[in-house]
Amino acid sequence: MPTPPIIIIRKKGGHGGHHGGAWKVAYADFVTAMMALFIVLWLMNSSKQIQAAISGYFKDPSGTGKEVGSSLAGSGEKVQLPKQNMAKLKEQLQESIRSITDLDKLKNNIEMTVTAEGLRIELLESEGGTFFDLGSAALNNSGQKLLTLLAAELGKVPNHISVEGHTDAKPYAGKGSYSNWELSADRANAARRLMQQSGLRGDQVSQVRGFADQRLRNGKDPLDPSNRRISIIVQYISNNPDEAESRGDDTKESGEGKPSAAGAKAESETTGKKDEK
Repeated sequence: MPTPPIIIIRKKGGHGGHHGGAWKVAYADFVTAMMALFIVLWLMNSSKQIQAAISGYFKDPSGTGKEVGSSLAGSGEKVQLPKQNMAKLKEQLQESIRSITDLDKLKNNIEMTVTAEGLRIELLESEGGTFFDLGSAALNNSGQKLLTLLAAELGKVPNHISVEGHTDAKPYAGKGSYSNWELSADRANAARRLMQQSGLRGDQVSQVRGFADQRLRNGKDPLDPSNRRISIIVQYISNNPDEAESRGDDTKESGEGKPSAAGAKAESETTGKKDEK
């Protein structure tokens, strides 16, 4: 039997036909889907403030999104002003005060300190009166200018504001039952009223308190004119209102004396509310 011939098939090398770029489109869709997944996972683990800020941006990219860090229109939420930003706010306020000649000369009567409860702004009276008429709750020209400036700047931040009135230990010389309690509360209310008319939002002031001479700035000299002052506190934003309130109540500033009576604060707040009416 003859041997069958050996057949050798040789194939020429080279690429196959063009398959198109459909795979690139599919890969791009896959990457986009993965990115969207991770964004959703990140948002689910973010704070409510961040979620509200992002939601506000998509609702109004040209308006609300620009207000992140101040307020969110229509969302009911406000973005927290971090503690480190309090120092920046302090510098901004000081720069604004320095830009006005009439107020720059009063810089020794304006103290700003970052405390455990927030940024504390103190307007210190002099012997002859610096921001209020002597023995009165009426603001003078310097007091009106400064509080108007502060209101315009503080109205831009989401933080709540509390206003305190303080006096020295000298008894009020007026007639009747009017005392340092009423004077301190009336001065705090006068400051609150003007600031709300000049830039603060209607719901921004959380507390108005009058302490009379129960929290002296200079405890060694109860008659020191600097004990007569208005304190404006830009409070830290807390998710727990009770925590924020207790922090403000428990804070003791250096140089301030302790209240001589346990009910001093409660009495002052009640007086402030009555006078506000």
